[in-house]
Amino acid sequence: MSNNSGKAILALLTGAAIGAGVGILFAPDKGSKTRVKIKDGYKDAEKDLRKKFDKLSEEVKAKVSAGKVDLEGSYEDLLSNMSYKTEDVISFLEIKLSELKDKNAKLQK
Repeated sequence: MSNNSGKAILALLTGAAIGAGVGILFAPDKGSKTRVKIKDGYKDAEKDLRKKFDKLSEEVKAKVSAGKVDLEGSYEDLLSNMSYKTEDVISFLEIKLSELKDKNAKLQK
């Protein structure tokens, strides 16, 4: 979880707890009505947390997926570059082999 998301969740929980405490202290209603309000407040906080968690989860999945695509692309590029380099090495070795054959033929005469 990113640092900002953790701070946001902590702030949300702290705000909910402080709000519930202040609500109880200054509640003009009966205790039963106040308890219902607190329960509703916790349900709202839970919904908010769930939404934030789901959003964060989707962001993480998207980043992992993007990272996988980037990694696959890098792997393909590496293989392609290796193939070109291999061809270059083979061509170089063929040229050197040809030169050595020519030198050997001259020495044989």
